Amino acid sequence: MSAAHTGTNGNVFTYLLSKLGDHHGFYVGPYKVLDLPVILWDGGTLRAYPSTAAMEAAGLYRMVEGHPVRVADGQRPALDLSVTNLVVYQWIGMLLLGVALWRAVVRYRRSPLRPPRGLQNILEAIVLFIRDQVVRPNISSTTLSNRLLPYFLTLFVFILTLNLLGLLPGGHTATGSLAVTGTLAATAFTIINGGAIASIGFKKWLKHLLGGGPIWLSPILVPIEIIGMFAKAFALCVRLFANMTAGHIALLSLVGLIFFFKTVLIAPVSVAFSVFVYFLETLVAFLQAYIFTILTAVFLGLASEETH
Repeated sequence: MSAAHTGTNGNVFTYLLSKLGDHHGFYVGPYKVLDLPVILWDGGTLRAYPSTAAMEAAGLYRMVEGHPVRVADGQRPALDLSVTNLVVYQWIGMLLLGVALWRAVVRYRRSPLRPPRGLQNILEAIVLFIRDQVVRPNISSTTLSNRLLPYFLTLFVFILTLNLLGLLPGGHTATGSLAVTGTLAATAFTIINGGAIASIGFKKWLKHLLGGGPIWLSPILVPIEIIGMFAKAFALCVRLFANMTAGHIALLSLVGLIFFFKTVLIAPVSVAFSVFVYFLETLVAFLQAYIFTILTAVFLGLASEETH
């Protein structure tokens, strides 16, 4: 790979690491496949461009380090609503899930009494596992667990699909972005507290902020409990992001040893460890989807328990 091609003075690692993030374009591996629309809200005006090249040709904005900025003052627009690379991978994940569920439903409706097989069997096993091993054991309220079961199923399969898409050759991991994991954590935060309030009522939910302590300790306990609520969501966000990003960096580092030592003699060791890390990251993809889902269920179960 030439320096002219990478645009990084021959630093292949800097070039490849820059491709792990989000981009204004659809990428397969480090290669741009097609342009994506750039949508900006700035100064009370919504501006849309079919590509970054069209945006720069209009003369109002230019791309700096992967972000659009105003030509006049070098500041970013008020809101960037562009369709980016990781958004497309999320759409691909949703499309794959939709097709899989549609096929399973069609097969079930055609033969409701036949034993499930193939894809239908896999989806049914996932549903039963999330219901019987994740949701019901951690949420004591049967009504609440049944109502929120679709959410937990969606959460698990969506995270798992995005994780696995990032392991495909040329794929990008949407869960390796703080924006994605932060949004998932925000929905979990809403479900945890909203579900608790719906289950036990607002007054009893407020009692949880005392952490079981006396009322005269509320100036100390209430802020601590509020910080803890946000800390749980923050931990969910960072844990998923860090684990999915670390695996890709580890793979890149192992393969990069060949270029660092500038000899093929290191290739057998580098490739062997890369294969091991790849299988390990496949395990992590399943594990992190499970951990995010079960922790959300545990936090909801704790928040919806009656205080004594």
